Amino acid sequence: MYTELSTKTHPLYINTNDGHHFNSFCNNFHDYLTHLLPIHNHELVIVCIGTDRATGDSLGPLIGYKLKDLKYDKVTLYGNLDNPVHAKNLVEILDTIKNLHANALVVAIDACLGSMSHVGCITIGEGSIRPGAGVQKELPPIGHIHITGIVNFSSLMNMVILQNTRLSLVMKMADTISSGIKYCLWRYYK
Repeated sequence: MYTELSTKTHPLYINTNDGHHFNSFCNNFHDYLTHLLPIHNHELVIVCIGTDRATGDSLGPLIGYKLKDLKYDKVTLYGNLDNPVHAKNLVEILDTIKNLHANALVVAIDACLGSMSHVGCITIGEGSIRPGAGVQKELPPIGHIHITGIVNFSSLMNMVILQNTRLSLVMKMADTISSGIKYCLWRYYK
């Protein structure tokens, strides 16, 4: 679901074409975990938002698919290719999180459209995102931390742009984000 940011701080842009993008992602995500997880009883909820019905919107479900085998007692994952989190079930998922994980740190992950100069960048920052805002859907904000992948440029025809996004770019970002999350969780919970 194309996302709009509603952040407390300006997000960091990490260009996946930079040779140090993985280190940049891990250093920043680990900093958020070490500062915010203790406040949230060391419990983490990762929500991967999107659908595999549009290439550009498949970033979240692909990341969820790559993270589905996480085995940490205090880490819960919502959203993958088999069970995506999207506009039709987001409110239900938010209710589930409030009921089952009331004090958890929530990380929201979604695809995003942006300026041409930021295509291929991953953003990470503190604050929520508003899924669906770019395609005129009114959905509630989600997340204490957000991670987005800018998969294409924004235009008047955002749905067409999402349908015509290169899968190779989406996969490159999904690999970086999922590997980075796995590494940071291993580092935090070891």
